[in-house]
Amino acid sequence: MNNMKLKHYTLAFSLLLIGCESDFGDMNVDPNNPSDALPDLLLTSALKDVSTVAGAVTGALYVQYFAETQYTEDSRYGTDQYDFTGWYSSPLNDLQAIINSATATNNYKGAARIAKAYFLHNLTDRWGMLPYSQALLGADNFQPAYDTQEAIYKGLITDLTEAVTVFDANSALNGDILFGGDVARWAQWGNTIRMVMALRLSDIDPSYAQTEYTAAISAGVIDADVMYAHLAEDANASPWYSRFITRTDYAISNTMDDAMTAKSDLRLLKYADPAPDAEGAGATGLDLIVGMTYGISNGEAGDIPNQAVSFPGMAIRSQNSALPVYTVAQVHLCKAEASVLGWGGDAATEYNSGVTASFTQWGVDGSSDYIAANPYVDISSIAYEKWVAAFPSGYEAWAEWRRLDSPALTPAIDAQNTSGEIPVRHAYPQTESELNATNYNAAVALQGADILDTKLWWDAN
Repeated sequence: MNNMKLKHYTLAFSLLLIGCESDFGDMNVDPNNPSDALPDLLLTSALKDVSTVAGAVTGALYVQYFAETQYTEDSRYGTDQYDFTGWYSSPLNDLQAIINSATATNNYKGAARIAKAYFLHNLTDRWGMLPYSQALLGADNFQPAYDTQEAIYKGLITDLTEAVTVFDANSALNGDILFGGDVARWAQWGNTIRMVMALRLSDIDPSYAQTEYTAAISAGVIDADVMYAHLAEDANASPWYSRFITRTDYAISNTMDDAMTAKSDLRLLKYADPAPDAEGAGATGLDLIVGMTYGISNGEAGDIPNQAVSFPGMAIRSQNSALPVYTVAQVHLCKAEASVLGWGGDAATEYNSGVTASFTQWGVDGSSDYIAANPYVDISSIAYEKWVAAFPSGYEAWAEWRRLDSPALTPAIDAQNTSGEIPVRHAYPQTESELNATNYNAAVALQGADILDTKLWWDAN
């Protein structure tokens, strides 16, 4: 075998095995033979990566929830290419195996289709065009074509619309670590994802967006927070706990600290822990929180001692901290935005309900005083509260920030990317240009340059 063939087969094999940010499940499960694997095991394996999305760092750095305390390249946009292959080879492959199974019941297939839409929605909002209609075919197609983001969005919305109708409350759904087998909550979650996706298309395809949004609301969205529950054990701990076992790389950013302190927002006391130096100096209340300067060089960051800044709060950093996936606060704020668009409801009422729900979610009193001091004014009020309420779900916040262009965020002081602006997408992994060149090149020709600054299809304004 010559070197070129060896390289090709080695890289092709890596497409099946490479991981993203976590362990992608049980290596004893063969997703290419779903008849040999129990759907409950596949479902559990796939759902573990909901935590990977909810606890991801990169999006949270882009929207300046956090700043890096030592190695600041990611918050200065020093990484262009991000790998998506592990998502296809692990959680998505597990879910597709359930969908393709001849023995899995409708409950498993409905849950698998909803979870698949959740993951693919996250992925397309990061990269844009992706393999979709030709993806997850295993050995039948190692070089899938890329679908447009419009095709992906509308395909996923169709999947969600169909998936929520198949559940049977009298049939089991074992292995469900997200909702404990409660199929009614699965249907609500599917409708909520559909609602969020529809609203995201409000600038690029407003008529379709309104139709799908209205249908999702009518079908019934979540009325309780969707939280990913972690356990007090290393194998199933919060990713934020795992990041702080031996390192202290992240602190609350000065952007987040300054914005919330200016509004006397007591949620900040849950988002961040007191800075030891501030505590020692006798500071109280919000003065205990000290943000790390965002986007500075490694050398400048290294000159700031850890005790001078506030680390992420124990509400997310404890071993068994639950992380939000979608929340009631986000639903109300989406309804507030829809009202501004003329899709029904009252913006101020939904804004108030969203803020109140966010305070309740974090166990913080004082929402009435906060609303009185920071009432609804216009869409910028909603955009700001979406940014605060999504914490620490950086990818969701990043998508909303790109679409709404609010709140105003200043790019990193020492940005490393060419434009010096906050990224609006990820670049594709190098393996795609090497192993799937024809389809990669077609996607780039249609979507635009494969760089951090190329806007996604729905990012029309």
